[in-house]
Formats: sequence, structure tokens, C-alpha cells
Amino acid sequence: MTHSILDLLRNAVVHYGYWAVAAALLLENAGLPVPGETVLLLASFLAYSERDLQLPWVIVVATIAATLGDNLGFALGYYGGRPLMARYQSLFRIQDKTLVRGESLFARFGAATIFFARFVFGMRIIAGPMAGVLRMPWRKFLVYNFLGAAVWVTVISGAGYLFGQHWGRLARDVRRFDVVIAIVALLAMAFLWWRSRRER
Repeated sequence: MTHSILDLLRNAVVHYGYWAVAAALLLENAGLPVPGETVLLLASFLAYSERDLQLPWVIVVATIAATLGDNLGFALGYYGGRPLMARYQSLFRIQDKTLVRGESLFARFGAATIFFARFVFGMRIIAGPMAGVLRMPWRKFLVYNFLGAAVWVTVISGAGYLFGQHWGRLARDVRRFDVVIAIVALLAMAFLWWRSRRER
């Protein structure tokens, strides 16, 4: 089953190139459970192995698509409010603890949460809509959103390109990578929170 899904995604990237990358990243970051990360890894792998795609363009396209997608999610959350978030949670079976954790992070770290949410499995999908629901200032959201997208896309694309010859292992280990990044992100946010309290 896993191999058939990977083959399907790989064929989509081969046939549609940058458009497949843009669509997957746009939809995932708008809040839909689309395997954008896997598509990005596949595109980077193809840039290494078959030269059908160029890595710099993969990074540019994916960064723009991820940024736009999160802005769409922000708009949906901003204008739809909490009732939309409740329907969204029910539709995609998002656990209550994920939303509670997200709200807690936003309350403590504000806009910086948008940057780190890129690297936390589960948070990447809900970060944009939740920022809109919580009425985060759009300009702050835009800055942290773009910076987070640029760093996340570059890291994932670089991993796919450098380890293209080990694609199977890389695809299996991507969840572990998310866990490691999540721990680093939480430690960084804890430091920012401690420093802000000390300055007060």
C-alpha cells in the first residue's frame, strides 16, 4: 500500500513537475491533510537522480506555495472563527489535545509559534487557521510564516537531494525527523519564553 502511494505521488511529480509541488504544498499549508512533505522529498530526490527538476526552483516554488497556503488557512480561520475550527477538527479528526497544545503555544510565544509549527507534526496543518481564529496580527503572521516556510522547505529539500540515493530509508525516517525537530523547536520556544519573562 505504501509503495503504491509513493509510486502515485512520484508519477504526479514526474508528469506535472513544479505544478505538483506547488499544489501539494499549497493545499497542505492551507489546512488539508495532503502529503506535501512527501511530495517535496520526492521532487528533491528527482532533482538529484533524474535532473527533471532543479533543486533551487523546487525550493522557490515550494516556499511560495507554502506561504500562500498558510495565508489561505489564516484567512479561513480569521473569517470563519471558532465554529469553522470546530467543523474542521471534526472533519479531519484532529485530536482535542492538538488544538489545546496549539492554543497554549500561541498564548505563550505568539507569532514565533508560526515559525516553529512548520517542524512539528500535526501543528503544520492547523497553525494557519488557528492563527486566524486567535486574531494574530497579519503582518507578524506573514513574516514568521515566510521565514518558517523558507527554512522548512530548504531543510526538507536539502535532505531529499543529499540523500536521494537512499529514498526508501528517508521516506521511512521522516516521522522521526519531525520528532527531533519538534524537540528542538520546543526547547527554543521555552528559551524565548524564559527570556521574555526575565526581561519583564
